[in-house]
Amino acid sequence: MTKSGAETLRQTLAYLKGENRHRIVATIEAARAHGDLSENAEYHAAKEEQGLNESRITDIEDKLARAHIIEPSTIKAEKVVFGATVELIDVNTGTEVVYQIVGVDEADIEKGKVSITSPIARAMIGKELGDVAVVQAPGGEREFEIQAIDYI
Repeated sequence: MTKSGAETLRQTLAYLKGENRHRIVATIEAARAHGDLSENAEYHAAKEEQGLNESRITDIEDKLARAHIIEPSTIKAEKVVFGATVELIDVNTGTEVVYQIVGVDEADIEKGKVSITSPIARAMIGKELGDVAVVQAPGGEREFEIQAIDYI
């Protein structure tokens, strides 16, 4: 994962362990005050939320512990590799798009970040400036010409 992706996960983890955990505990305490727990839907919902929160904390801690952090600006490569920001031109429409290849957990298509496991990223990996990446998309095959490769 990229350095910024790891930082985002650390911030999420801090929120889940701090503010969110305290909010859930307060909700459980308030629900307990209502009496009989066996028929208290508010209590059961809060306990379920607590379990989901703890599960998410464990998942993020595991991902961060196993992550290999990459700083794209330190990469010196002529080919498209993980961390690259690639400017593409759709061969059929002439439309220009820019994508950065990132880890699965940091992908956000609206921000131009595509997962390393996505069809477009897999098609770009190993390509050089001027090459055409053929993407097997749900709507059919699409071709993108690589206009620029940056590591920022």
